[in-house]
Amino acid sequence: MNSNSQEKIWDVVVIGGGAAGMMAAGKAGSRGKKVLLLEKNTDLGKKLLITGGGRCNVTNNKTNTREMLSKYKGNDQFLFSAFSQFDVTDTIKFFNDRGMPTKEENEGRVFPVSDSSQSVFDVLYKYMKEGNVEIRKSSIVGGITIKKDTGEIIIQTKSGNKIYTKSCVLATGGTSRPETGSTGEGFTWLKKLGHKIIENDVALVPVALNDTWVKKISGTTLTDIKLTTFQNNQKQESHKGKILFTHVGISGPTVLNMSKDIGELLKYGDVTITIDLFPAKDNRMLKQNLQDILVEESNKKLKNVLGQLIPSTLVSVILELTGIDGETFCHSVSSEDRIKLTKQMKEIPLHVKGLLGKEKAIVSSGGVTLTEIDFKTMQSRLVPNLYIVGDVLNIDRPSGGYSLQLCWTTGFVAGSNC
Repeated sequence: MNSNSQEKIWDVVVIGGGAAGMMAAGKAGSRGKKVLLLEKNTDLGKKLLITGGGRCNVTNNKTNTREMLSKYKGNDQFLFSAFSQFDVTDTIKFFNDRGMPTKEENEGRVFPVSDSSQSVFDVLYKYMKEGNVEIRKSSIVGGITIKKDTGEIIIQTKSGNKIYTKSCVLATGGTSRPETGSTGEGFTWLKKLGHKIIENDVALVPVALNDTWVKKISGTTLTDIKLTTFQNNQKQESHKGKILFTHVGISGPTVLNMSKDIGELLKYGDVTITIDLFPAKDNRMLKQNLQDILVEESNKKLKNVLGQLIPSTLVSVILELTGIDGETFCHSVSSEDRIKLTKQMKEIPLHVKGLLGKEKAIVSSGGVTLTEIDFKTMQSRLVPNLYIVGDVLNIDRPSGGYSLQLCWTTGFVAGSNC
C-alpha cells in the first residue's frame, strides 16, 4: 500500500478544529491513540472564540439529563445514550478540573468566570497537546474514500496528499458563520458515502424588519417582554424573554429561538410580531399605572413623563405609532389617548422582512439523518470507523449553551470509541 510519498497510518484523523473536533481529538489522544487533527483555517476554534459575544456560553446547567434533552426538540431518544456517557455535570467538571472556573447566569447559561472564550479554547488546546495530538492548520480536505480491501479510510487533501487512518471523526460543522470555515463540505462527502442529508438551513438567526424606526433605537435591550407572532391575523406562538434592537431588526436569545419557526411561516406569507412590554399586567392595570403618572405629573409634557413607565428610547416610538403629540400636557391627555397608549405598549407591531443569512447564524439546522448514527459511539451505521459529531448532525436546539453541550457530548463519545 505504502509508497515513499504516503504517510504512516493514523489511528484517528479528526477533520475540523472546532469545539466538537478538539474535544474528540483530545479524548482520543488521552487514550494513547495516534491522532491527527486537520483544520482548514489558519487557526483553530474560530467559531468557538466568537460564541456568546466572545464570552462562550459553555453549557446550560440542567443537570437532569431528561430535562436537558427535552430542549433538543424530539431527539432525546437518540441522544440519551450519548448523554449518559458525558452530560452537563461532566462538562462543568471537565473545565473546572482543568483550571477554568465557571459561573451560572440567566436561564441556566454557564460561562467561564473570566468572561472570555479564550479560556475555553485554552483548556481544549492543552487537552489535545497532553494527548500528543498532531495539529495541521490550513489543511483543506477534498474528499473521503474507503479502501475496499482493508476498510482503511483515505482522506484526500486539496494539496494532493493522501492520509490513511483506521478511524475518522467528521467535525466539519454546518453552514452557519461561513467565515469561520463552516461551509458544508462535510455533507457533500457524506452523501457520496451513502448518507442521507436533511437539507441544511440556518437556525438561530436575527430577524430583519421593515419598520424604519428600529434604526433610531439600535442597541436598546428590552427584558421581561413577550413576543407573539401572527400570520393572516392568526396568532402563532408567544415567547417571553429579552430582545435587542439592531440597526436592521431584532436579535437576542428570545428572537434567536423563534427564528426557525418564523422562517417556516415566511414560506407561506407575511409575518408580524408584536411586543408586549408588560406581559405581567393586563390593559386595565397598565392603564391605571399610566393614569397615576399623568395625575402626579399633570403639569409636565407627555413626552417627558412616559420614560417613567417605558424605556426612554421607546417614548418617541410609542408616540409616533399612536399619533399622539408628545407636547401635550399630562392633564390634557384624553381618555381615548390613554387607551391608545396602553394598547400600544401591549402590542408594538414589528413587520418581518426576513431572516438574516448564514453569515449571522449562530447554528444551522439540517444534517445527517439521526437513524444512520449509533449514538452509543457516534459511529456511522453505514461506514465503519467513521464518526460524526456536532453540527453535522440533524439536531435543532435553542440558544443558551445547548449547541456547545452537543459538541462536548458527541465529541467526547466519539473520542472515547474511535
